[in-house]
Amino acid sequence: MTGHYPELFRRHKSNPILTADSWPYPIHSVFNAAATLLADGTTLLLCRVEDRRGHSHLCAARSENGVDQWKIDAKPTFLPEPDYYPEEIWGVEDPRITYVPELKKYAIVYTAFSQHGPGVALAFTEDFRQFEKYGMIMPPEDKDAALLPYQIDGQWVLIHRPVSGSRAHMWMSFSVDLRHWGNQKIMMEARKGSWWDANKIGLSPPPIETPEGWLLIYHGVRHTAAGSLYRLGLALFDLKHPEICLKRGDEWVFGPQETYEQVGDVGYVVFPCGYTIGSDGDTLRMYYGAADSSIALATGSIRELLHWLEEHGQ
Repeated sequence: MTGHYPELFRRHKSNPILTADSWPYPIHSVFNAAATLLADGTTLLLCRVEDRRGHSHLCAARSENGVDQWKIDAKPTFLPEPDYYPEEIWGVEDPRITYVPELKKYAIVYTAFSQHGPGVALAFTEDFRQFEKYGMIMPPEDKDAALLPYQIDGQWVLIHRPVSGSRAHMWMSFSVDLRHWGNQKIMMEARKGSWWDANKIGLSPPPIETPEGWLLIYHGVRHTAAGSLYRLGLALFDLKHPEICLKRGDEWVFGPQETYEQVGDVGYVVFPCGYTIGSDGDTLRMYYGAADSSIALATGSIRELLHWLEEHGQ
């Protein structure tokens, strides 16, 4: 318990686990990493790395235990290619990884950033060495996207977050070929008023498939007199109809409280883009960007998250 509230995510004692000083080449900051477990049990983080221009690329870090002794690629793993993909002229950001068994490939959904704003782009890889880019699949302004791991009713499903006016909700789009997307459906709206998740929400890491439904960790942004405050909440969606929300927690469950989460390039931000699940099928390791300056780790239990939603969800 933290005060009178349950502690659903427990920060690792070694936090932050990766900083700019960890990198084998000069960078300004590292944050917002996608995560996956490779076939040999190695944890791979695909990290957003920002250079001193302010432009981002992606770089892989690997660890046998998912905590320390990271082996980081000696040079950028996934670079923007503006000559071929002009939407990447100002960098590539905030990836989410989904392994797709049907394709025997990892899907990487990421933000491509250009003078027109952020858009959603898609790439595939088998080894995180060679990549096949599909280019932008959702035009600006759109981000916070991830692919579900298999087709539903013969269609691929993408969760994403377009911006409309002053508000930003979570949407779902469908495709038969992974290139052309349509049949957009809103899946969860940002609340109005003084809520912690009013006006602007977005997917954090990819959905977690459970027998009860798709468990989503999402972020809400509260705008205060001191700036934006990013915190995390939970929601549950139907497995066969993932646009249907079954439960949504009213309260946030994880927010910036440590110094490394409150002080950085963008203060008071916790922003996970990836997780791994332990061999017990329950232990969740959530990797999150802290204050847009480092990568930290928190652990939780999928059963505990579902139980909390059962008690606190509406």
